[in-house]
Parts: sequence; C-alpha cells; structure tokens
Amino acid sequence: MARTPSNMLDLGTIAPEFSLLNPVTKEHIKLSDFSGSPILIAFICNHCPYVILIKEVFTQLAKEFQDKGVKVIAINSNDVENYPDDSPEKMIEDSKQYNYSFPYLFDETQQVALQYKAACTPDLFLFNKDHELYYRGQFDDARPNTEIPVTGRDIKNAVDRLLSGEEPPENQKPSLGCNIKWKLGNEPKL
Repeated sequence: MARTPSNMLDLGTIAPEFSLLNPVTKEHIKLSDFSGSPILIAFICNHCPYVILIKEVFTQLAKEFQDKGVKVIAINSNDVENYPDDSPEKMIEDSKQYNYSFPYLFDETQQVALQYKAACTPDLFLFNKDHELYYRGQFDDARPNTEIPVTGRDIKNAVDRLLSGEEPPENQKPSLGCNIKWKLGNEPKL
C-alpha cells in the first residue's frame, strides 16, 4: 500500500460526465442522471485499509446526505486483474455487507478516475447542484493505526456549508489513502 495524497482538483471544476456499470443492478449510471442535484463522488475500493476504516461512518453519513437531497456515488477504479479483491463480484458483496444506499460503480477502463484526477482511496469530490466542484479532500483526520476517531467531520462540514449556501471551507486538506491501482499504461502523466 502506497500512502498517497489526493491531487486537489481546482474548486469550480465542472464534474466530467461518465456512464459506469453498477454491478449490483447491472445498470449503467450516468452523472447526468443527477442533473440539478448536489452530488458527492467517492473513489473507494473494497480492500484499502483507509477505506475500510471509514466505511461504516461513510455509509451512515451517505444516508444522512441523501435524506438532505445530496446524491452519493462511489466509484471503484482499481485494476481488478491484479487486485481481484476489488472485482465487480466483490463489489456486490461489499455493497450488501455494508448496506450501501448509493450506487457503487465500476470504472473498468479507469478513464473516470483519470478525468477526475483521482489519486487515492478514499478520494472525495463534492459538487454543487450545477456540478461545480465545491470540496475535495479528506473524510476526516482518522487514519489506520491511529487513535483518531472516525467522524467524517470534514465532509460533513462541507455538505452542511454547501446546503446552507455558504462559501466552500477555506481549509481543505488532501485525502490520504492507498494509491489507485492503475493498469499498466494508465498511470497518470504528471
């Protein structure tokens, strides 16, 4: 596991369109399906210890956000040939185990992760109703093997500010997690 920070895409960036498979429902989900709604896009996977650490609280907060009108989507962009624990079949198991109330999509070609400049898991992107980037960064300060409790403080604060019509949080810290497992030749060009 390589400890990797997120890239911190420029605020105001328009969310790139995508159409990805939801392995649970076998349907394709498009970003445009959520036009006019704020949306939280989380790049996650099944096996990363940083994601495993926050999964339960993330799932709880996702339900709260959805109840307030924020759409939530999780995307797995890892190379499943070399990391079979992140396969679509395992994504279905993960969705059921954690009772995901949001679609967990498979980015098989990794093009969506590249378009969003996603670097790690978890990597969080909160967009306003016009799908302009409002927040990108960490879930909270918790990390594996630390005593810091998982609260989702940073993302919860960002969602609350967005829904209250406030300016984005000034202090947005990069997320930190396992690097996205890129297929050979897909590694982002720096």
